[in-house]
Amino acid sequence: MSEANPSETATGTAAENPHAESVQRLAAAMLRTAVLPGAVTVALGAVVATVLVGVTGLVGALIGGVVAFASSLLTIWLMRTTGGMNPMFVMVAALGGYIGKMVVLLVVMTLLGGIEAIHRESLAFTMLATILVWAGAEVVAFKKTKIPTIVPGG
Repeated sequence: MSEANPSETATGTAAENPHAESVQRLAAAMLRTAVLPGAVTVALGAVVATVLVGVTGLVGALIGGVVAFASSLLTIWLMRTTGGMNPMFVMVAALGGYIGKMVVLLVVMTLLGGIEAIHRESLAFTMLATILVWAGAEVVAFKKTKIPTIVPGG
């Protein structure tokens, strides 16, 4: 029997954790699948808000889109960062990440809602639409990657 290399054990490599490669592949697929629809949603929100409200609508929509886009990218970063760890910790990190993301989005909406140069509804609707489109694209990516959800032990 050979002992595991101590540096590999401490870092949680793919040899130790067969889930790491799956999580990394899934994160890459989700990013590839969601970036374009997310960007299109931000652009559409900006155009609609500009037509309906004017410059304040454009500013609100762009800020809402950027915040939503950034929070969605944060989820992908969290997956890549925790992918090599114990699967139970990955689930805790994912849940904590989603809760944290919702709190940050709520704080951003609250702080930016009172600024007159920003149309609150344009910000909110663009942010909501971008988050929903991104999440939908992540679901599509998950289904298309065909990564087994149960990895048998070696």
